Amino acid sequence: MKLSTTTTLRGRGGGTLVSAGPGGITPDPAETGRGAGARGTADKRTALTRTAWLLVAVVVLAAVSAASLAIGARGVPLSTVWEALTNFNAADGNHAVVIARIPRTVLGLLAGAALGLAGAAMQGVARNPLADPGILGLNAGAALAVVIGIYVFGVGSLTGYIWFAFIGAAVAAVVVYAIASRGRDGATPVKLALAGAALSAGLFSLLNVILVSSQDTFDRFRFWQVGSIGGRDWSVLLPALPFLATGAVIILAGGRVLNSLALGDDIARGLGQNVGLSRGITGLGIVLLCGSATALAGPIGFLGLVIPHAVRFLTGPDYRWILPFSMVSAPILLISADIIGRVILLPGEVPAGIMTALVGAPVFIWLIRRGKGAGL
Repeated sequence: MKLSTTTTLRGRGGGTLVSAGPGGITPDPAETGRGAGARGTADKRTALTRTAWLLVAVVVLAAVSAASLAIGARGVPLSTVWEALTNFNAADGNHAVVIARIPRTVLGLLAGAALGLAGAAMQGVARNPLADPGILGLNAGAALAVVIGIYVFGVGSLTGYIWFAFIGAAVAAVVVYAIASRGRDGATPVKLALAGAALSAGLFSLLNVILVSSQDTFDRFRFWQVGSIGGRDWSVLLPALPFLATGAVIILAGGRVLNSLALGDDIARGLGQNVGLSRGITGLGIVLLCGSATALAGPIGFLGLVIPHAVRFLTGPDYRWILPFSMVSAPILLISADIIGRVILLPGEVPAGIMTALVGAPVFIWLIRRGKGAGL
């Protein structure tokens, strides 16, 4: 007589959940299918919710951009803004004001998106929630290179700054990674942050030595150093577009790669990622974005640090969503800060870089106190 050794676990409705026998535990196919279906429905609902929030962010960005064209030392009604964009009249002074503000607003869009993307990507590739272009030394490298361009080569245009900013940011990134990679554990998040802080201190010291020794260099550099999106025109913006577009495509295409890298090198390798190549390609995109944005607007802080943490409240840890949300949300903060800076001390202006720090620092402190930002 042969005894059955199969045990069946049934659900509340009497259905089979799993069967345990000599061959091991076997889930019921119907239950497995229902579980997968429920997960698929939940994933679709989550994706729809995030898409809706992303569309809301796009609408807010459009509203802030319109406000940027209307608000300033000379206010312009929104109806006049629309007329200037659709039926420009050179004899109308308000139309001329609106058209003059377009490059400033476009620069806010481009620089904000670039810094938001770069900050989010840096936090993923370095597995460091405090990573941003300033903390990891890229801003310092770009700034020193620009000062050298002014002092040694006599560069006086923002278009010329771009190439020096690229070189400086790239060299700084390589040096930070090389320093952090030394030792048994390689480039850990803590070592990257420490290497970036040390390099930034050294580079800014060299920068200050040059500025102290040359009043002319200091006079040219100080306006750019505070970070501003005003005073630029299309001749400055257009040369940077190919670099910004290339960097954005590289970073946006790497959402899945960043998800893998954020889990750690060993897990990323287990998932089939070439960790070194992935970091190199992502680093190229970061350098293109940071170099372009820093050359155009100067070293603007906190965007790449605060925005990725803020958007995680809506996206969770998935970089496929963090990246587009950061790209849309960072320009909202930058343009809003620029608008506030235009009107807070009329008839003068406060540069956007200063306003961003004033707005971003309290927000970041609040995020830390709340303790809900991923990785904080």
